Amino acid sequence: MSDVQGASAVLSLQGLERRYQSGESELTVLDGADLDIGQAEIVGLIGQSGSGKSSLLHAAGLLERPSGGEVFIEGVPTWTLSEGERTDIRRNKIGFVYQFHHLLPEFDAIHNVALPALIAGRPRREAMAEAERLLGVMGLSHRLHHQPPQLSGGEQQRVAIARAMINKPVLILADEPTGNLDPDTSTVVFAALSELVRREGAAALIATHNLELAKYMDRVVSLDHGKLVRRETA
Repeated sequence: MSDVQGASAVLSLQGLERRYQSGESELTVLDGADLDIGQAEIVGLIGQSGSGKSSLLHAAGLLERPSGGEVFIEGVPTWTLSEGERTDIRRNKIGFVYQFHHLLPEFDAIHNVALPALIAGRPRREAMAEAERLLGVMGLSHRLHHQPPQLSGGEQQRVAIARAMINKPVLILADEPTGNLDPDTSTVVFAALSELVRREGAAALIATHNLELAKYMDRVVSLDHGKLVRRETA
């Protein structure tokens, strides 16, 4: 499904399975899903509600153990690692963007972005400088010291995207990152996200229901009966 092969991929999902117990029956949402994503590549993920997009993202982000299969980050099989080792990968190699920005209202934009770097132990001056740089890339140099309630919805989400990039992740996972925005703002935010991902050289897997945004992606895959299938976007 990709020109990138597993060993050289930033993210490689191999035979991913996820089953849930529902009463006396078992519900299968992932049934041998395979996907490779390379550096600076943006892949869109679509599927009907309940098709398993969130389960796939949670497994790829090492938040939820799959029922079977493996997730490789830069060639490393992650579900055979200890929980502490997976925590380190989540902190240092994966950036998450959600539909809702989850910014801390008492902090201004630059401190919201810098916070994950400070938690990771980076020097304050370095973290603040990197936060300012990322906000500049996102077109928010004039909003550094504005708190979330003083920002528009699109600006808040761009702050959240910058925050996801602060620790220089190799992989960005986004779950409906523009789902809470109007169409025009969605286009602006998604363009900013794709530009930043490519500029920083990360890989990205982005779940979205908005196929109008497919022009910003290298390819689109859909979840069909638990498997990933490449979709034509033209």
